[in-house]
Order: sequence, then structure tokens, then C-alpha cells
Amino acid sequence: MADSVEIADFWFDPICPWAWIASRWMLEVEQVRPVKTRFHVMSLAVLNDGREMPEKYVDLMKRAWQPVRVVIAASHRHGDEIVLPLYNAIGTRIHDQGRGDDYLEIIAEALVECGLEADLIDAAQSTDWDEAVNAKHHEGMDPVGMDVGTPVIHVAGTAFFGPVVSPIPRGEAAGKLFDGVLLCAQTDGFFELKRTRTRSPIFD
Repeated sequence: MADSVEIADFWFDPICPWAWIASRWMLEVEQVRPVKTRFHVMSLAVLNDGREMPEKYVDLMKRAWQPVRVVIAASHRHGDEIVLPLYNAIGTRIHDQGRGDDYLEIIAEALVECGLEADLIDAAQSTDWDEAVNAKHHEGMDPVGMDVGTPVIHVAGTAFFGPVVSPIPRGEAAGKLFDGVLLCAQTDGFFELKRTRTRSPIFD
């Protein structure tokens, strides 16, 4: 009898390089474990609202609204199935291609790649979608608390932040990491395992 498929719900902000790596890891996990990932947006702008930040980061958070609004608008129009293809298209440009300066241009190109209507770009600068962004954000973040970031994963009755890993684990290495992360997360009273980052995100 085939193993039942475990659903892993994955919350990301499209601009976060660590979430991008973790999302590529989860796609690897799907190849070696009976796991299916469902993707959802959270918002670093919502998470950091009201916090003291350097001016450069304040500007980044203002622009960070743009991709999440468009992903939310696209999912409302076309269903949740469009979230991953649109994330792939946006994330490839921001992270793999290193084009992080002009989100509007990136989003416009991603919409074309995904065969979506050009007018969805209007959502990027419209506050009409902020309530929906907030709702989706809190759906993912509330179970883990607001002192973490992205990615956040809900799976097998537990929720956790991370993993923060670089480079992307591939093949069975991805599966073993998933097994270990899940074991830690499901241990009653387990909260944190951390060490200082000694490398930048590697997207290969």
C-alpha cells in the first residue's frame, strides 16, 4: 500500500532569499518523501510594521508590499494553484538572476511568463489587497509567533520557522534534513536550534 501523502504548508515572502532556498529544498523533499507542499504568502512588511529599522530597510519594506499583493490578487482570481508558478517566476528573477531593484518590472515579466492578465500589476500599489495579505500572513505566522521570519512551515500537526540553510539540499540530503527538522519540531518543548550564519544565500 502506498504511503499517504503529508501536506506541508509553506509561508514565504517573495523577496526573502532564505525562504527561496527553503522553497527549493521543499520541492526536492517532494521527490524523495511522500510530501506535497502548498505555498502561501506571508509579509515581511506586516511582520516588521512598527519596528525600529535602518532607513534602507524601511524603504525595502515599503516595496515588499508589491509582490505579496500581486500574488494574493492572482490567487483570488485564479485559485491557490497559481501561487507556486508565480512565486517561481518572481523568485527566479529576484534571487537566481539577482534583479532585486525593480519589483514592478519583475512582477510584470512574471505575469507574462505565467500567462496571467497584465492588469494584476495594479494590485502591487493598491491597499485594497492589504486586508487579504494580513489574513494570510497571520494564518501562517500566529502559530509560531512574531519573533521569527520566513520561511514558516506547518506540517504533521506542528508549525515552525526555518530551516535557514545554504546551499539548497538536494536529493536524499533534502529528505534527511526534512526528517530531522520534523523530528525536532514535533518534540514537546523544543524551541530553538541555532548557530551564527557563516555564508550568504547560495541559490545553485
